Amino acid sequence: MSDDAELTGWERDEFTSAGITHDTYRKGSGPGVVIIHEIPGITPKVLEFAEEVVDRGFTVVMPDLMGTPGKQPSTPYLLRSIAKLCVAREFTLLATNQTSPVIAWLRAVARDLHSDVGGPGVGAVGMCFSGGFALGMMVDEIMLAPVLSQPSLPVALGAERSADLNLSPDDEATVIQRAQDGCQVLGLRFTDDRAVGTRFTTLKDKLGDAFIAIELPSDSKSDHSVLTEQRDDASVERVLDFFVEKLQA
Repeated sequence: MSDDAELTGWERDEFTSAGITHDTYRKGSGPGVVIIHEIPGITPKVLEFAEEVVDRGFTVVMPDLMGTPGKQPSTPYLLRSIAKLCVAREFTLLATNQTSPVIAWLRAVARDLHSDVGGPGVGAVGMCFSGGFALGMMVDEIMLAPVLSQPSLPVALGAERSADLNLSPDDEATVIQRAQDGCQVLGLRFTDDRAVGTRFTTLKDKLGDAFIAIELPSDSKSDHSVLTEQRDDASVERVLDFFVEKLQA
C-alpha cells in the first residue's frame, strides 16, 4: 500500500528482470534518473528529493525495494525494514568482492527507462544501503551520472568490509575503466558517519580524479542521510547540477 497524498502524480508499475520483481514509481519528462531509496523505504523526504529531480527536467523512476511508499520513518518501521534487508537475497550485507544481485535488476530498470525516454544516457542516485548501487550500474555505458550518497554496503564491520565497494572483481574493473574513460562519480557523506566505513578512500584510490567527493562536517553522531533526513541543501543542489551537466548538456 502507498500514501496516495504523497504519491500524487506518480505512475505505479511492476518491473521484472533477473528473477527479481519490484514495484516502481515514475514521474516527469526528459532524460532518465533512477532514485534508489534508503532504509526504511520511499519516505516523504525521499519523495521530496525525487520531486526536485523531476522539476529539473528529468523522468524519475523510483524502485520500491522495501517498506510502504509515503510512510513517515519511525524506529519500529526502521527495524522492520532492516530485518527485511537482512534476510533478502538481493542484497549482500556482509560478503566482500560481490555485486548485490539487485544491481542487475536496477541496470535493467535503467536500460528500460533509457530506451523509452532517450537522451545521452541516464543517472542514478543510491542512498545508505543502496548508496553504492549506482556504482554497480556503471557497468552499462548508458550510466553517465552515478551518485553515491552515504554508501553503506557491505556493513562496515572490520577493515575489509569497511573498504569494500560491493562489486565483483570483474564489475570493479569495468567501473575503473569507465572512470578512466571520463565517467565521473559523485559521492556524498558526513565525515563522522561510521556506516560509510573507509569507502571514500577506496573510491579515491581506484577512481582517481573521476571521483568527486562531497564530505560534510557532522553536527551529531546521527548525521547520515545527506539528501533526505539530515538534508544539506547545498549538496542537493550539487546533485541536481550534476544530473543537468551530464544528461542535459
